[in-house]
Amino acid sequence: MSIGNGEADLSTTAASGTALSTDRIKHLEFVQAVIIRLGNNSFLLKGWVMTLTAAVLALSAGRLSWQIALSGIVPLLGFWYLDSYFLRQERLFRALYEEARTPDSTVEMLSMNVGPYLARVTLAKAAFSQTLVLFYGALLIAHLTVILVAR
Repeated sequence: MSIGNGEADLSTTAASGTALSTDRIKHLEFVQAVIIRLGNNSFLLKGWVMTLTAAVLALSAGRLSWQIALSGIVPLLGFWYLDSYFLRQERLFRALYEEARTPDSTVEMLSMNVGPYLARVTLAKAAFSQTLVLFYGALLIAHLTVILVAR
């Protein structure tokens, strides 16, 4: 792999060592850009949910109001669903990238169709992935703890 202008030359990164066409490389760059954008969206979403959860829990603990803590669970579950959606989309585009990166790939050139991977990457698998369960589960437990203490 040669280096030019500080970037890796993707023309020889195929698993077989065969050079990839410039169209194939451009396709991979498009898919990678979508993956990066989805990852950034997920990161921003986690920031928003942390801010909202901290505010709701501070307010409910300060007033000892289980109703406020309970009402904070609804947006938390909404954020969990949305983050699950972003993670699923990211995994779908990673599957597309993985299949499109070989020179003998059957993926249509410049196609962003992730339809063939929908059965393999489900929303439930994404929602209950270890990272999302740990993150959102901890926030959910915090809400439930405040609800129990405030009652």
